Amino acid sequence: MTTPTSSHAGNSFSPRAAIVVGSDSGIGKATAVALAEAGMDVGITWHDDEQGARDTAREVEGKGRRAFVARLDTTDLEGSQQVVRDLAEQLGRLDVHVQASGTGASTKLVDLTLDEWRSVVATDLDGAFACIQQAAKLMVAQGSGGRIIGITSVHEHQPRVGSSAYDAAKHGLGGLLKTAALELGQDGITVNAVAPGEIATPMTGQEDENPRVTKRPGVPLGRPGDAWEIAAVVAFLASPAAGYVTGASWPVDGGMLQMGPQAGSHIESDDWRER
Repeated sequence: MTTPTSSHAGNSFSPRAAIVVGSDSGIGKATAVALAEAGMDVGITWHDDEQGARDTAREVEGKGRRAFVARLDTTDLEGSQQVVRDLAEQLGRLDVHVQASGTGASTKLVDLTLDEWRSVVATDLDGAFACIQQAAKLMVAQGSGGRIIGITSVHEHQPRVGSSAYDAAKHGLGGLLKTAALELGQDGITVNAVAPGEIATPMTGQEDENPRVTKRPGVPLGRPGDAWEIAAVVAFLASPAAGYVTGASWPVDGGMLQMGPQAGSHIESDDWRER
């Protein structure tokens, strides 16, 4: 039997404070509430929807946990890092950092403007790096391990027509998280990605939709996902039970990625070239 030689043995991790970047709606909001249910105080950030962030805070407080709210613009790299530092100070510590912010564009490569490209990459990759780096610094200095979880996309793994900037940024974020897992393991910090498929959120224009009654023949489970189904996986990765999971990307997509080989001769039109 091997005796742990590090103070960061997985079963000693007891998370009490989390920051969820982009938690004013959708996956981020569901994640903040799920982490509160798991016993954590939560730092909540918003970019455009302050009221949404306040609503998230009320739900977190309804679980008996403290909530702190701050505006964070991921295109302001130094400002983003300062917000992470400020929230960690208010929380008293930082055990879990979830990067749930993101944006996209539905423009083909040859039509994509440089401004569109920069906007997507700045938000989804540059800003994510700044926040994750700051969270990692705080966790290393704290010396008690931690969890860093990035919300990527199935398009971290497979491309989509019209999403060159988004695909590039999410591929990049996936690579960043894997490298961070290698570097931070010695500090007892695990780093993982959760890669959602189609999830009914404001970003997909399905905020008020019940995904369980929406048909998706091209998805093995036959429907889109719910934000709470993503949050449940994040909560597991943030928990002591996931102490030996790092450098992984968890698709939560109803089986969508497994449909790749089912394409080919089964596609009978060129419609897929347009979306």
